Parts: sequence; structure tokens; C-alpha cells
Amino acid sequence: MGIEFDDDRVDTGGVDDRRGGGIGLGGGGLALGGGAGVIGVVIYLLVAVLGGGDGGSSGFPQLGAGSANSTGQQESSQELNDRCNADGALDKYTDCRLIKVYDIADSTWDDEFGKRGLDYHAPKLAFFDNATNTGCGQASSSVGPFYCPADEEIYLDLNFLDQLQKDYGAQGTFAQAYILAHEYGHHLQNLLGTEAQMRQAQQKNPDKENEYSVALELQADCYAGVWSTLADQQKSGIDLTKGNIAEAQKAAQAVGDDRIQKKATGKVDQDSWTHGSAAQRKEWFTTGYSSGDIDQCDTFGALGL
Repeated sequence: MGIEFDDDRVDTGGVDDRRGGGIGLGGGGLALGGGAGVIGVVIYLLVAVLGGGDGGSSGFPQLGAGSANSTGQQESSQELNDRCNADGALDKYTDCRLIKVYDIADSTWDDEFGKRGLDYHAPKLAFFDNATNTGCGQASSSVGPFYCPADEEIYLDLNFLDQLQKDYGAQGTFAQAYILAHEYGHHLQNLLGTEAQMRQAQQKNPDKENEYSVALELQADCYAGVWSTLADQQKSGIDLTKGNIAEAQKAAQAVGDDRIQKKATGKVDQDSWTHGSAAQRKEWFTTGYSSGDIDQCDTFGALGL
């Protein structure tokens, strides 16, 4: 089901487009200092099953028609802006649609933080293919979408969305919006100091490291739900349907640790969870959506942390 936007204007000024640039991946792997992305556990499990080092962060890719960069040709900033503001671009191009979601998230959270008297600034939205260097280390396309707090950028390799759709059932354009909103939630946690506090708590209580990670991820899911409601209420936002919300809820369930573990290994090990179960992820997205209030997203308290 498509997303109905209140207007078709796209502001590409926040985009860091690295596609088609031929950026290689050197010797080091991804070493994120912040909140892992929406399906980082997928990468963790692949590494755990196949052998190797520590896992990285999350996932997200292309659903429907691709961008001009899918050919490997680099697009100028002006060309990207022109393409995304052409008639029908939001229906035709995944990257343009995600930039529009990013724009709405920026205006939504700018307004909400302003009402609360909190300082706010937007992250950058980086598109890359194959591999890229980040403030959190080097990343290959296999890690999918992730947020890096060191450089405050959300990184997306659009080609990963196909895998997310085909292998994990996270289908639909609002499923994409949920995933981007989840990553944006990690930026909010960075601004609010939650991410840094969580890392300190992990260091003090290493036995609860995974529990703190789950709380952080579920809170990002909750923030994605809050954004959905606020964006629906906002002028120049999104006109949501029940079908849109159902797509997001299904996507949240699809990337639950239990479902991913079951698919990858045939077993479920709750002690190794880092993102939460399918039921938890759906529940906290729904809590955010139903309340439209970030104060209702205290996943740490709910989990007794």
C-alpha cells in the first residue's frame, strides 16, 4: 500500500549521496558506537552461524523502481533534486520517497522538540552502495540501514530492501517508512543522551548488556510509532490509513529476534536477543502510535532497567 503525502515537494538538502562513487571497504569491519539499526541481529546471526568477528548494525533496501544510481552512475545534487521533484517521483523512486519521509521526520521532530524546549538538529541521510566509511567505522552493504552517533548520519543501502522484503516479509512502502523512522529514533536517543546513558549502564552491568540493547531498540520502535501519529497530524505530513499502520506492525514483527533466530538457526535463544521479540516490537511501535507521546516510550522502566 502506497503512502499518501500531503504534498509532493522534496527537499534533498539533507542528503549525503555516496552512491556510484566507488568507495571501497578496507580492512576493518563496522564498529558502531551507537544504537544498532532495525535488523542488526540479522548480521549478528549470520556472523555467529558462519563464523567471524563481531556483528554490526541494521538493514533496509529497495522496493519497487530504483534510483538513477542503481546503474552505478553518480548523480549530482541538482540532478537528484530535479528527479525527486518531478511529477510522480514519490511513486516511482524509492530513494525520493525515503527522502520525503526523512524531510517529514525532520519537521515533525523539530516541532515536537521545540514544544518541549529541547535542542534539536537533524541527522544527515546518507545513501551508499557496496561500502562506505563512517564516523563509526567502515560499513559494507550487508549491514543494511544504521545510524552512527559519531557523525549523526543515517546510512542506507537501498539494495538491501529487496532482501528485507523477500526474506523477512517486511513489505510495503510504509514498512520502509517505519524502518527509516526507527533509525531516526536512534538520532533522538543521541540528542536526548539516552544512547550514552545506555552505554554507560552496559559497562557497569555487563551481564545485562543485551537487555539494555533491547530496551534501546524497542524505544526506537516506539519513537517510530509516535512519529507516525505526529506526522499524520502535521500539515504537509502523511495521510495514514489502517493499511499503512498494519504494514509497519508487520515489519516490526518480521524483524523480531525470535523470528530471525528461528529462520536462521531453527532455534530461539532469548538470552542473546538484542532487539526484542516480534511481539515486543509490534507492541512498542503500537504504543507509540496509539499515544503519539514520547513520554510513553519508557522501555527501560518497562523492562525493569
